Amino acid sequence: MRPLLALIVATVFACNAGSAVAQPVGQFPFALTREGQMLGAVEGEVASFKGLAYAAPPVGALRWRPPQPMPASSEMRTVYEFGAPCLQPELPGASEDCLTLNVFRPFGVDGPLPVMVFIHGGGFVSGTANDPVFNGARLAQAGLILVSVNYRLGALGWLAHPGLSDGGSGNYGLMDQIAALHWVHDNIAAFSGDPGNVTLFGNGAGATSVALLMLSARARDLFQKAILQSIPGRARLRTAQEAEAIGQQFIAMLGPQADLRAVEASRIVAAEKHLLEKSRGSFAPAIDGGLVTGDVAAGFAAGHESRIPVMIGSNDDETGFDGELDIKAALASSDLSLNELRRLYPGLASPAELAARLATDKIFSEPVRLLARLHAATGAAVFRYRFAYVPEARRANPDEGHGRELPFLFGVEGVPGAGLLSRGDREVASRMRAYWTNFAKTGDPNGPDLPHWDTAADRDRLLLITNDRIASGDDPCSERLDRLAR
Repeated sequence: MRPLLALIVATVFACNAGSAVAQPVGQFPFALTREGQMLGAVEGEVASFKGLAYAAPPVGALRWRPPQPMPASSEMRTVYEFGAPCLQPELPGASEDCLTLNVFRPFGVDGPLPVMVFIHGGGFVSGTANDPVFNGARLAQAGLILVSVNYRLGALGWLAHPGLSDGGSGNYGLMDQIAALHWVHDNIAAFSGDPGNVTLFGNGAGATSVALLMLSARARDLFQKAILQSIPGRARLRTAQEAEAIGQQFIAMLGPQADLRAVEASRIVAAEKHLLEKSRGSFAPAIDGGLVTGDVAAGFAAGHESRIPVMIGSNDDETGFDGELDIKAALASSDLSLNELRRLYPGLASPAELAARLATDKIFSEPVRLLARLHAATGAAVFRYRFAYVPEARRANPDEGHGRELPFLFGVEGVPGAGLLSRGDREVASRMRAYWTNFAKTGDPNGPDLPHWDTAADRDRLLLITNDRIASGDDPCSERLDRLAR
């Protein structure tokens, strides 16, 4: 069978070489991209293409430089396995050669199909699109294409240093994401996707990336809708000078005579780990005056973002604390007295509970509401949500809530550790996927058999996803969010 398959594919390639071409639905999942013929795998109703390179490996002379395009090729490749995660501490198998993406599409369905592109979180220093939680099969079964992207992390993704200015110092991870979007624009038709109907979405650092791309002229027109999940919307980005000061510390750890593009990757990881232990936010996007021109909230306040439909929201519990010092620091960061905090958060008696809810509201809930209001003021459609559902098996002892919505969205019922076991869990997961995929298809999350989701044009309307129900309503937290905003 394999020799026959190779002959069929090679014949098709010879007839269509030179461009990305949509193939008719057939027996084998293959796609003719600009980089060659890609042969994927099929499981059930979904075809997957894993580890597709969207840019040249950023190694050697290309380390700490903007991503470079892959050369055109007549080669036929099987793409059954994920590429390596991007280099980061504590993750076996991670590599500098990591600029890959994964495509999941319904098998046996002709296009053009809507496209969802997922940017993973991890504080810009960890994570991978290859995580089993981000399997795109369930979303693809809803009749669209899911693309998940790996991008450079930590020092390799965000190092700013004067010695690297020849290629555009810093923000390499954001450049990678733009390169991936260009790849999708140029190649997704070969997978039966519609390059004119792309929804970009992400969680945490991924959501911050989406917002920065909405504000970037270089990403304009590469996506038509956006979903921002748990974005710390008021977070302050470092200036170029501040980022370069951290870069100087990092380079000093490598040694002043180190050849930055030849030093061993293990030394980079060791220096990065040491710096992150002192400051968890050492590596992240910075204001470079070109790709990133300011903070997210300031950009939205000025109306500089793309005026596209947006879904935006956060979770009812976003923050976990490692110990008493973290709790005290969170409470001390507020200008509210302990008694006033207890009035704002009735029923939360312990300092740990108060600190967690306060941090959630200050970092996520209130800034999310702010960005929703600012974007709605441009005339764009905005749908705000708050996710407060806890899997039934974990309600007695809930785990950290940041990212809790992701297993529901990706539909990983049955994946070890996902915890979606009950009928209620599965019903919430099914409805969430329907909202997200409806939005990706049309720009409106509403659809048959779903509770109606009001827009955020009325300033405090949102969709509440709780243990008891899913319904649109006025934000029950509006009074305390107003107080925190002051």
